[in-house]
Amino acid sequence: MRALIPGVGLALLVASTLHSIATGNLLPATIPTVCVDINPSVPTKLADRGSFQAVGLVMDAGSFLTEVGRTLGRPV
Repeated sequence: MRALIPGVGLALLVASTLHSIATGNLLPATIPTVCVDINPSVPTKLADRGSFQAVGLVMDAGSFLTEVGRTLGRPV
């Protein structure tokens, strides 16, 4: 996974606790991350790891992705 990190400018971590935490731990603290999960402990764990650019959203992933699609002009 570390081999795929160079060039990442933003990490969007959606609804997968273990994958989100593992990915967040691999990324440098300078990479902005957005973590979306219904469980409030997941965004908290990522923010606590030292990333100063981590944003956590506690909400349903389906609602989040629907809104992202609408914003990008692709209704779901």
